[in-house]
Amino acid sequence: MMDSRRDFLKKAGILSSLAVSLPTLVNANATAEAFNMCGYAAPKIDKVRVAVIGLGMRGPGAVERLSFIEGCEIVALCDKHPERVEKAQKILTSKGLKAAKPYSGEDGWKSLLKEEKLDLVYICTPWDYHALMSIAAMKAGNHVACEVPIALTIKDCWEVVKTSEATKKHCMMLENCCYDFFEMLTLNMVRQGLFGELIHGEGAYIHDLLDLNFSKNGYDNMWRLRENIKYNGNLYPTHGLGPVAQCLNINRGDKMDHLVAMSSNDFMMGEKAKELAGKDSFFQEFVGKKYRGNMNTTLIRTAKGKTIMLQHDVTSPRPYSRLHTLSGTKGFAQKYPTENIAFGHEFIKEEKLKELYDKYTPELVKYIGDKAKEVGGHGGMDFMMDWRLIDCLRNGLPLDQDVYDAASWSCIVPLSFESVEKNCKTVAVPDFTKGAWKNNNPVDITLNGGGNTPIRSKNTKKENVQLDV
Repeated sequence: MMDSRRDFLKKAGILSSLAVSLPTLVNANATAEAFNMCGYAAPKIDKVRVAVIGLGMRGPGAVERLSFIEGCEIVALCDKHPERVEKAQKILTSKGLKAAKPYSGEDGWKSLLKEEKLDLVYICTPWDYHALMSIAAMKAGNHVACEVPIALTIKDCWEVVKTSEATKKHCMMLENCCYDFFEMLTLNMVRQGLFGELIHGEGAYIHDLLDLNFSKNGYDNMWRLRENIKYNGNLYPTHGLGPVAQCLNINRGDKMDHLVAMSSNDFMMGEKAKELAGKDSFFQEFVGKKYRGNMNTTLIRTAKGKTIMLQHDVTSPRPYSRLHTLSGTKGFAQKYPTENIAFGHEFIKEEKLKELYDKYTPELVKYIGDKAKEVGGHGGMDFMMDWRLIDCLRNGLPLDQDVYDAASWSCIVPLSFESVEKNCKTVAVPDFTKGAWKNNNPVDITLNGGGNTPIRSKNTKKENVQLDV
């Protein structure tokens, strides 16, 4: 979304001294006992007024999906580049919807938060801005939905948590993989005890993005490639971790206690930079940099003695995988390379898997799943996530993902970096719930009083929007 972002962040200063005139509802650093946001049901919102900030890779898809949800009105659009705002406007107007208020420029998002009466700020910017904007949006009196990860430092994770607690505003990280169909199936099967006691889980983000990350027409100012120089660890843990963490009741009966991480050397990115620089001087800037190791493996142990393995590789030429592996005392599930479930030493047959889908697909998926596939977004999981978020806000229901999930799943980025940097040192994982995990209830995947938010007809002109990968 934004060029010269690091210079801008330096000017912005630390988060606690954000130089923007925003109405502060509550002091986020208050010493009073923290309010527990897990299971918190905010007051109902009949019509959710939304601002979407960041209209590069992910933002246009969000505008497209939200435009189908009744009771949701996109009232403001923001990006540094005004032409992106204009393009996103066409998504709304082509459907006969009211145009949103446009904001652009480096400080456009600040003006938006000052001027607009909002309920939800939907953030799709580069990672460095996630914590900064989430905190400012909550202090301005809005709920937040932010792309992953929520923050890149432990300090910023804590600031996001404290601000959510102090303002009593939801801060949901948009981990769409929690809403994929097999992940939802296995979560419900875990809830029903079919796998027995879970012992171990595995998640990953294995996706060959080498060409995209080095593309001049890809991420603005090559920001995602620059992150692969800055952090030698697991840069993108939440796609694999989120669904596994929900199955293991992380922050809701168990917590991640400590981790150790190891990275390979880089065998791909440095060579790619030299290859491209030989053809185009633009890439000379990226030659000789110390890139993140191609494969990072992070091992996590929970307070109750469960284990999680996470992997991150976005450069090797191998098939896409998020692993999504669950191993219990009575059963086993694995999604990649194909969806498989076992209750012994052999995987069940395809027809038996269909029976499990018929019987254990959660109520939420049965209600909105087919409509989600029609609207789209990574096979429907993106729309199911957005619809669920809006439905919960409209019905005053707790969110499936709260600020503690956002912080604990995201903190794997800096913690894995610390462990790798210190020769695979064991690193403690902060308890962002401050002990409340012992009594917090597991994620409720029923409709539980919701499920009454309709979607608009899909028989409207659909803009050709660019989605991330």
